[in-house]
Amino acid sequence: MYFKRVFIIVLDSLGVGEASDAHLFNDVGSNTLKRILDNTNFSFPNLEKMGFISLVTNETVKPISYYTKALPHSNGKDTLTGHLEMMGIDTKIPFKTFTKNGFPKELINELEKRTNRHIIGNCSESGTAIIERLGEEHMKTGDLIVYTSADSVLQIAAHEDIIPVKELYNICQIARELTLQDKWKVGRVIARPFIGTPGNFIRTANRHDYALNPASKTVLDYLKDADYDVISIGKIADIFNNCGITESKKTKDNTDGIKKIIEQTKRDFTGLCFANLNDFDSKYGHRRNIEGYGLAIKEFDNSLEEIINNVGEDLLIITADHGNDPGYKGTDHTRENTPVLIYSEQFKEPKRLENLKTFADIGASVADNFNVEKPKIGTSFLRKLK
Repeated sequence: MYFKRVFIIVLDSLGVGEASDAHLFNDVGSNTLKRILDNTNFSFPNLEKMGFISLVTNETVKPISYYTKALPHSNGKDTLTGHLEMMGIDTKIPFKTFTKNGFPKELINELEKRTNRHIIGNCSESGTAIIERLGEEHMKTGDLIVYTSADSVLQIAAHEDIIPVKELYNICQIARELTLQDKWKVGRVIARPFIGTPGNFIRTANRHDYALNPASKTVLDYLKDADYDVISIGKIADIFNNCGITESKKTKDNTDGIKKIIEQTKRDFTGLCFANLNDFDSKYGHRRNIEGYGLAIKEFDNSLEEIINNVGEDLLIITADHGNDPGYKGTDHTRENTPVLIYSEQFKEPKRLENLKTFADIGASVADNFNVEKPKIGTSFLRKLK
């Protein structure tokens, strides 16, 4: 069975229960989807028909798609690690984090010297919280708000009226250059521009991620090298540092991302459309907003019928990159298995598949479909689809 177009939609952080090694990450008992189902009154009929709800309950349906869970294999529970694994890279040594004490003084001093701006913050904190706390000071002084999280990230926030977006991007490029050194090497440097007034600050859609190049070629590179289309929607291009991407479409939020996905399902192309819907994670998971998370799933579910109809006899895969249980302790990602929903009109009797041993089975299946080089990890499930 061959598919001309393959769509992968990553519902960022929408995990379906603790992984077998969750105890190593202090995440025992986490379950993003079940937490939302247990604490809201939302229904997700289109996702339910795909077997999604059955992954965390005893409910059974006659599914319209194959469905299963993918188990995390790499050493990490962040966005970069999850997406890289999906496309065939096994991260054995986790990216550096600076959660406990912030970034080393040596790095901060060098960044201040190179940018000619003072730095405030330098701690692990929610992005919206630190902007609320330090935004007014930043507007008065022009100081850079630098912060991190439990992820391997260095984030720099600045008001667009104080530091223009172009200048902020240049500052982040300087930070990225500095953090290529092994002692400071973080997975991503992220520009976090915002607007508004004290008490009413809003982060804008001008976010930009500066990631590391993948450690080796991914399925995306193999597709591009074979002259297939590799279309990024959302932050996919940033995550892979544009490696293996032939076309990139930025998004403002989930609503915009869903709109662009639907537009792409109406286009004729040959290859992969790889999309990330980030609001689940950034707006609701980290902020421990169960109701908001449920509303975001509902919005996607409402659009899913149109997406499915437009995909037709091509292939749609809906998955996630990690968990972020909005009812769990702290504000960090959670080490969870992820859903894998696999749809095409071509399927005659879709059913539940055995659990996938790694997220990389997704990338391996895409490579198998287009007959390009396979990644070092992952096993194609294409032959199981009938």
